[in-house]
Amino acid sequence: MNLTIIPLCGILWDRKIENFNQMKSESISPDAAVSSLHRAVAVLRALGAGASRVSELGKALGYTQATTHRLLQQLVQEGLVEQLPDKRYALSLGLFELAARAGERGGLRGQFRPALLRLGAALGDSVFLLVRAGFDAMCLDRWEGPFPIRSFTGDIGGRVPLGIGQGAMAILANLAEAEREEVIRHNVPRLAGMGPLDGVYLRTEIAKVRRQGYAATSSGLIEGMAGVGVPVFDARGEVVAALSVGTLSARLEGERLQVVVDLLRREADLLAPQINPFDRGLRRPAEALGAAAGRTEREAAMP
Repeated sequence: MNLTIIPLCGILWDRKIENFNQMKSESISPDAAVSSLHRAVAVLRALGAGASRVSELGKALGYTQATTHRLLQQLVQEGLVEQLPDKRYALSLGLFELAARAGERGGLRGQFRPALLRLGAALGDSVFLLVRAGFDAMCLDRWEGPFPIRSFTGDIGGRVPLGIGQGAMAILANLAEAEREEVIRHNVPRLAGMGPLDGVYLRTEIAKVRRQGYAATSSGLIEGMAGVGVPVFDARGEVVAALSVGTLSARLEGERLQVVVDLLRREADLLAPQINPFDRGLRRPAEALGAAAGRTEREAAMP
């Protein structure tokens, strides 16, 4: 019988060298860590466009399938990505929770307050920040001008059906068509007895606002008062709020109307990139007002 002698020592030594090289290649240098972070962020941004498979993501980003799979698994472990039953990957609720927490910092009122102060100082009129609250618009903040006026929303926290008043009309006119029609169907019965305010009026005004980019038609419901409102869009191009001015009718005549519109638009355009769509002031405005009031009371009680 012929026996073959296998040099086990040599094999074991080669395996040790192979394992050492593998461990060395897997050790993460600072530059490699930064590169992995950038790649992981790129994966999150790509998933922002919709759920995708490993092969589709890798092809879109220029990564190997192995690298893409490794990044996805790490993001899944961190709770930022989830795998769907059909094997595609998607952004998880954990990521949206982080975004929502970021929206609490300072808040929408804090972001807009300097703009209200600038507009109030420049125009000498009352300025309002309105946000959508279901089928209504809610006054989230206001700067009180020197002229005695009456407004549809009244004080901070006041609500008015979308379509009533210039700020609420600016929001309604810029909603998606299906959403806009749903609001109209719901609100028309609520406007019964308010003069010309019916479905035909709302649709006519919506077309006008969308054409000229602002709302300025006076309904005549508050005698002697006039206003103008412009929509505020977020970075995605979706309407999230409105800036409006309420004043005496004589102060929005002739060339001054366009001056007011231009100032409102400038502030709206400056704020648009800073708006977090998960801000509590947009998702739950009444709750945001309550939280802000609580903070004010606590600060006042501090020695």
